[in-house]
Amino acid sequence: MTYTGPVFRPPFEANSLLIEVTSGCSHNACTFCTMYRGVPFRMAPMEQIEQDLREMRRVHRSAKRIFLNGAAPFVLSADKLKAIAKKVSEIFPEVETIAMYAAVKNVMDKTDEELRQLRALGINELNIGIESGMDEVLRHLNKGFTLEQARTQLRRLNAAGIDFSANIILGAAGAEKWRENAAASAQLLNEVRPYLIFLATLHVDAGSPLYEELRAGAFAENTLGQNIQEELELLRRLELDGTAFFGLHTSNVIPVAGTLPEDKDRLIEMLEKGMAKIPARILDSRPEKGYEGMAILS
Repeated sequence: MTYTGPVFRPPFEANSLLIEVTSGCSHNACTFCTMYRGVPFRMAPMEQIEQDLREMRRVHRSAKRIFLNGAAPFVLSADKLKAIAKKVSEIFPEVETIAMYAAVKNVMDKTDEELRQLRALGINELNIGIESGMDEVLRHLNKGFTLEQARTQLRRLNAAGIDFSANIILGAAGAEKWRENAAASAQLLNEVRPYLIFLATLHVDAGSPLYEELRAGAFAENTLGQNIQEELELLRRLELDGTAFFGLHTSNVIPVAGTLPEDKDRLIEMLEKGMAKIPARILDSRPEKGYEGMAILS
């Protein structure tokens, strides 16, 4: 099997087969992230992809789901993705879903017909780093797209029948605008209807531009309490039917998960009760100073 550099995948892809189709990140400029720094972007040749698929076939008698690995394999052309999907179907005819990371910019590069063709070949449940529903936050994080572009492209996925999970970052707007960020993100999510919301808390990587802002005092992270309050505000504003809420990322203080709307009240109650157990001094602390005493939640 071929894997280049560190391998990342969403937690909910733990049981998927991982096939590398790209390495590195074609954008690699988000101000908070260093995940792929030092790993040049590269598209895997079809020969490598086929060889890895056949090696996987020798090991796995059956597979329902394959995750195409890389920072955002949806950056590949529609023709390249169709060729990969057909090869997957040839070697793993029982596979039902071919998932992968994608960026808003990657959707722009495909026509509506190409999106429908990709869906017909089993490509579905893309994982997209939306991060925030605020334009100023998207600019600050250097995501490479605007709020309107996100809204338009995600609706195009809706129209093509391609489901997607939306990554949202708690604390992305900083301590001064956590409430506005929650409201704006909820509004966008209500409009574009992801099948899953993947919630994580801002983690500023050392060596990233945002880390330097943090050190210089130009950016203030949420306190632990503000992160929980932002999650509560987001949840209260969500009006979705059948969307999974996945708040189990290890960066989140209180792990919660369920399906909206039926689990909404339960999730809110869990967050409220969990927050009530945390001493004020910890709720008022920030990540750069450490969260002392968090064993109380384990």
